[in-house]
Amino acid sequence: MIGVLSYLVFFVTVASILSIAVLGLNLQWGNTGLFNGGVVAFFGAGAYGTLILGGSPQANQLGGFELPYLMALLGGMVIAGLVAWIVGLLTLRLRHDYLAIATFGVAVAFENFMRNASWLAGGAQGIRGFERPLRDTLGNGFAYNALFLCFVLVLLIGTYLFLERLIQSPFGRLLRAIREDETAAQSLGKSPSRIRLTSFVAGSVIMGLAGGLYATFYAFISPQDVLPILTFQIWAMLIVGGAGNNKGAVMGTFLIWGAWTASGWALSRFAPLDVQLYTGSIQFVLIGFVIVGMLMWRPQGLFPEKLVVSQSARSKG
Repeated sequence: MIGVLSYLVFFVTVASILSIAVLGLNLQWGNTGLFNGGVVAFFGAGAYGTLILGGSPQANQLGGFELPYLMALLGGMVIAGLVAWIVGLLTLRLRHDYLAIATFGVAVAFENFMRNASWLAGGAQGIRGFERPLRDTLGNGFAYNALFLCFVLVLLIGTYLFLERLIQSPFGRLLRAIREDETAAQSLGKSPSRIRLTSFVAGSVIMGLAGGLYATFYAFISPQDVLPILTFQIWAMLIVGGAGNNKGAVMGTFLIWGAWTASGWALSRFAPLDVQLYTGSIQFVLIGFVIVGMLMWRPQGLFPEKLVVSQSARSKG
């Protein structure tokens, strides 16, 4: 029984962390129309930043600042935001496919940089985590993981409520106006480039938060954790759930993460041995089928975007 509960805690923790990243992507794509193909770069910036700022000194590596955990997590988010600000200034003049290609190139460059920059975070060997907060009190067992899950859920709920308020605010309506018709929004005296950059940075900061939590949970991060395939997984979660709908973003994450873990279990248990050697590749192909299938069958996702009607419009109606 404890084993089942432990796995459920693990499953929900990872799904909740990824849900935060998907909510960040939903702000960018679902509400602003920014095709960010480099999600993993900002996720990884938050993860590496958190461990570098909060970690203990390690030979021949930058870091060892040993900041308190919450400060390190906040610092990782700031680093992700700074990376997004630089990338945004360079790429946000591009549109649609061109923006996707440029940001995907950023993700590939980030992974290769971290793999070769051994002086920064251990290169291909990665960087170890810091001492887990409250470890001396709770240990490293079920109680600690359950408490960390509660912490992640609090942050997930807080992020969800913040974004719900944001999209219902005048700023949220401005985001959707730029998404639908940028020229019309500009004719009303708005600055689409500034708003797009603000949305891009804000979404990336949320992705950085998810990355910092991921690195904390595993107490380790390496280039293998920031491969471009993670971008496609997060995109699949948003497409299945429904772009423009925060509830859909969270539900899609849990569905895809459940399908990912279930397919890995089924292949390892029932597939022939020679097929099991390609389990990872088969799962990647399945992700591609999910994305293409949803775009063809139900492009709006399982939970389509709901139009937000202002209070004044409701009163007139």
